[in-house]
Amino acid sequence: MRIVLISGIVFVHVPHDPETSPFLGMYGFFDWMRVFLGDALFRVGVPCLSAISGYLLFRRGMSAFDYSATVKSKAKTVLLPFFLWNGALFVAVLIMQRVGLGDGYFPDLWNATPREMISHGAAVEEFPVNVPLYFLRDLFVCILLSPILAFLVRRVPLLTLGALLVLTAWPDLTLLIVQKKSILFSFTLGIALALYKIDLKTLDPYAIKITVALFAATALLATGLYFTGPDFTFELNLMRNLLAVFGAVGLWASSSLLIQSRIGRRLADTGSLSFWIFCAHYPLLVIMWMVWNKGGPDFYPAFYVGAVLLSFVILIVSNAQVRSKLPSLYGVLTGSRAKKPKIGSENKPSVKAESYRPSADTPVPQRQR
Repeated sequence: MRIVLISGIVFVHVPHDPETSPFLGMYGFFDWMRVFLGDALFRVGVPCLSAISGYLLFRRGMSAFDYSATVKSKAKTVLLPFFLWNGALFVAVLIMQRVGLGDGYFPDLWNATPREMISHGAAVEEFPVNVPLYFLRDLFVCILLSPILAFLVRRVPLLTLGALLVLTAWPDLTLLIVQKKSILFSFTLGIALALYKIDLKTLDPYAIKITVALFAATALLATGLYFTGPDFTFELNLMRNLLAVFGAVGLWASSSLLIQSRIGRRLADTGSLSFWIFCAHYPLLVIMWMVWNKGGPDFYPAFYVGAVLLSFVILIVSNAQVRSKLPSLYGVLTGSRAKKPKIGSENKPSVKAESYRPSADTPVPQRQR
């Protein structure tokens, strides 16, 4: 599920400007598909991956949970990669904007206030310059809060999950401690699944029906968004938030179908490639958008399809090259995720992903004209 969800996030971040917005309907069904993939279906990525992270943290129970060791470990596997990848793009943007490149595609760092600079570099109040990496920041916050969340789940599980669900679904409510509200609820849900030892394969017998229902609900939501966006109604925003949460459960159930196929088993063995894709895809897509706007044809579907395909090729090849030729650097950049056990063995835990991840509904850079 890790590689599937993170690959889906690539579709969320394909850049466009106001003149190529999918909500203009210039390309008909193609634009509807953009909304379906980027604004509906793959918004479940962050909640699903957050729930997996919470589950993995407490899968051995409260007695085996070592808070100090966990924080120390996650500082290396979550926080350090965040600062390395975001810091690298931060410096690159400074250099580009100094020579007149990148204006309108990235935040204006040279004219930013010190407070804005801190947010661009550390995602304190706003998204970082490498936008999808907000998830790593939010995940680390959830890890710091994990003992409190686990305590509440053990004492008042329904009240805790119910309150966090309302905060997540209600469009006008905000949480200052995380950039995306859905992360906190989903992470706590994962903790609850682990502490109460819920069988993660419970929904597998109904996987086909759940998958059909998920895609039908997503298609209906995408249709509503397509005809009303980009300024969605309160009801549509509420439905988006709810689908992001419950759709994650549906997508998890559908993974039992995927893992039975040859391609599913191959995807389960991709290891740290998913983290590499997650950290590197956003700047790559934006640079392609910058180049395209310098001389590409005025036909956005060509950019969309070409950028997605070329991104995966570049990311897969670069992942293999760096992993092979610079293993020490690769280990640091991927949070020591280079060596992971295969998934699918009956003797291994029934866990379908690792603990970190990213995003879903994040802003895309818009070219200034």
